[in-house]
Amino acid sequence: MWKIPERFIRSIRDQPWARSCEEHAFWDSLLEWVKNALLPEFLDEVSGQVDEITEIDPDSSDQEILSIVTRHMVEFLGAASASVRIYDPATEQMLSYGSYPPEEESRATYIPLDGTIAGEVVRTGRHYVVPNILKEDRYKDKERVQSKGAYSILAVPISLPRFSSHDPEMAGVIQLYYGEKDRIFLPLEIVMAELMARRLSFVMARKRILSLHRLNEKKEAIVQKIFLRLGSREGVKMKDVFNRVIPELADIISLQSCALFALTEDEEHVFLEAGYPDIAGYHGIGKSFSIDSEPAFELVLKRSDPDSESPYEIVTPSYILITDPTKSRYISRNMKSFAAAHNINSILYVPLTAGEHITHFMTFDALDQRGRYTEEEIDLFVFLGRELMKAQRMERLDDILHDFKNPAIATAGFARRLRRLIENQTSLSDAGTIRKYLDILLEETSRLQEMALSIYHVGKEQVVNLTAIVVNRFEINKEAIKEMLKQNVVLEEGPFHDPLYVQCYPLHVERVLDNLLNNATNAIPLKGGVLSIRTFPENTWACVEITNSGLIPEEERQRLIEGEGSGRGIYITHRIVRMLRGQIDIRIEKDRTKVTVRLPIAENQ
Repeated sequence: MWKIPERFIRSIRDQPWARSCEEHAFWDSLLEWVKNALLPEFLDEVSGQVDEITEIDPDSSDQEILSIVTRHMVEFLGAASASVRIYDPATEQMLSYGSYPPEEESRATYIPLDGTIAGEVVRTGRHYVVPNILKEDRYKDKERVQSKGAYSILAVPISLPRFSSHDPEMAGVIQLYYGEKDRIFLPLEIVMAELMARRLSFVMARKRILSLHRLNEKKEAIVQKIFLRLGSREGVKMKDVFNRVIPELADIISLQSCALFALTEDEEHVFLEAGYPDIAGYHGIGKSFSIDSEPAFELVLKRSDPDSESPYEIVTPSYILITDPTKSRYISRNMKSFAAAHNINSILYVPLTAGEHITHFMTFDALDQRGRYTEEEIDLFVFLGRELMKAQRMERLDDILHDFKNPAIATAGFARRLRRLIENQTSLSDAGTIRKYLDILLEETSRLQEMALSIYHVGKEQVVNLTAIVVNRFEINKEAIKEMLKQNVVLEEGPFHDPLYVQCYPLHVERVLDNLLNNATNAIPLKGGVLSIRTFPENTWACVEITNSGLIPEEERQRLIEGEGSGRGIYITHRIVRMLRGQIDIRIEKDRTKVTVRLPIAENQ
């Protein structure tokens, strides 16, 4: 280990001013002093500086880490100030990424890669010295540095190692500014600057490793919580899934709300699949929006390009971040009012792809005004979105499997009746009955097919006669009562207000009626009772009222109103009624239970 001091002494002896000194005792004493005093003290100081950098808390933000490192470099190397620029592959420019002392407001956000000192260092991966800024063609903003009293620069490269072929490599430069003109930079200064810059790379790599570890932990937690819902008796409920997984994001984003949107088949609208929090009036679950109604939708779906650089949004291939919804030109007036009312100070849009096509996207509304998200955070949001897409399909499948029994019972019952008629060699007088049974079989099997297809799409909203649907589903429920061998059930129909138009997905209304009629039938006491149904208008509402004999406890009634009943049918009913922008009410009158569903009356009818 003593070869370095020996070379150091030989180098001194070769200097012209030292050649006259030939006394071996002097050189031996100098060598001992270098070994015992100079080098230990120097190395101790160097290792101390290196240790201070490597021990920087990796949980600090990138800017905080860079600020600490540049402060150490400025103080140890005797510079006046330092700045950091990182290469941004998206814009192919050098992004300002911190400085010491802090002065970001006076620095250009971006500078070109070509023709600049920072760009040259990134391109070559080697240090660059500027003895006199006033004579350096690559430094353009000479007036600003002159006003700061800086006249020479030492620029050294920084980099973050790649962890896989898919990881982006972060490359940049630290520029140290000095007050001297025509400064001569000593090799030792350059070596020390490069050493400290490499230690910065170590800290950033450590931060990256910890971030990846925590990212994997969060992914495992999200999968575990969704898996627990998949294994429950009641099946998947998106409300419960959101309530379980959203706390996993608490240390990343102060979340006010988030939503999962799907692109409709016509690719002209987006459909709100699910949202958090799941409370009435916050998210219009099931509502569709025209893509051109929100400029941010067009951006995230790659239907338009950002007009120009703006301080209120960040547009990248992997996400769109609105840093100030009240000022961004990509937020509609309605959304700005909504953001102001709910204290939403930044909105993140994350596209989700199936193959090469964007089929869904998620929005994350934050209480804090975020300036940027890391690649790890975006990766987690994309992972969450894809898992929620799977959970959403599982919820639809659970719902469909639950609702299959109503048309399946009706189909089986009418098929048996039709078979008996045929086996009994019925006369032509029964031809009308046969045709009726065939029509019902065709209708119900078509419904089964439509329900199966609804796992992937929900069809289109139509203006339909609610009363006609009610009469039809009540007729089908009569057959279900016979199949259930339910005794002493008195059926009361009407009065009906006909026609009574609503705009809806017909399949959704049929499923709501089937579930409510099935629940009402099951609630009738064993000794028998009444099942009645009627329709009527009420102000701007089209109403369906289903009444059955039998009482329920008040506590159970409250749970049912909130969609928290033990059966899945009431959960499905509440969710669909919300999707249709309607209301549901449950009342107890004497010895009967009355359920009223209200849907908006269709306009222009």
